[in-house]
Amino acid sequence: MDMLRGDRIAAAELADWRKLAQGLHARYLIDGFGDGVRFVGAVGEAGDAIGHHPRVSIGHGYVDLELVTADAIYRDDDGTEYVIEWVTQQDVDLARRITTIAAERGLVADPGSVSECELGLDTANSATIAPVWAALLTGDAGSRGRGTPGDEIRDATVRVPNLWFGDAGEGRRFHVEVYVAPDVAEQRVAAAVAAGGTVVDQSEGLTVIADQEGNRGVLCVDVSAVQKQ
Repeated sequence: MDMLRGDRIAAAELADWRKLAQGLHARYLIDGFGDGVRFVGAVGEAGDAIGHHPRVSIGHGYVDLELVTADAIYRDDDGTEYVIEWVTQQDVDLARRITTIAAERGLVADPGSVSECELGLDTANSATIAPVWAALLTGDAGSRGRGTPGDEIRDATVRVPNLWFGDAGEGRRFHVEVYVAPDVAEQRVAAAVAAGGTVVDQSEGLTVIADQEGNRGVLCVDVSAVQKQ
């Protein structure tokens, strides 16, 4: 199934959901664990009907869901096909159904609270070092790339955050990449600055923040999937 570009995701107008990193994310507030389990059960039945299911986490007062297709098709400019993890039409369709299920149960979405954390490593030799990091993080050197054009490390069971490789720049450096909803990006940056951080670089959808020792984190927003007002 073909991956969906950001404009098509935005056009779907999924009010309860936000596109973070590769997937669609939603959080629904619940009164108790039992309410969460029953909600997830209904979501599971909806997923059974189409043979596709979300990743689910139940916590104190909330249910988090992520919708992503593990074998989405990406085509580069030459028409070469790659199998990647990304949003497809089945994710959008199931997101709509889950929104209806939540509304029927009186559950309220909290889209501003969703987030996703990944890792970045700046290096000039990703092809050389990626198998080492794949084996270390997932126990399988084959988790490098997983069919994509790049060397990124992605664990199919989501036990560890994805690891991405960037240009070496000023030298090898690890950094954290935090994906948040567009609704809260500005206040998240402001909070980091108020706590002593410094904005060292900013571009559309990306804000690089350094702490007092120079360690860097990147706040990321998928602006391509933002609904136009």
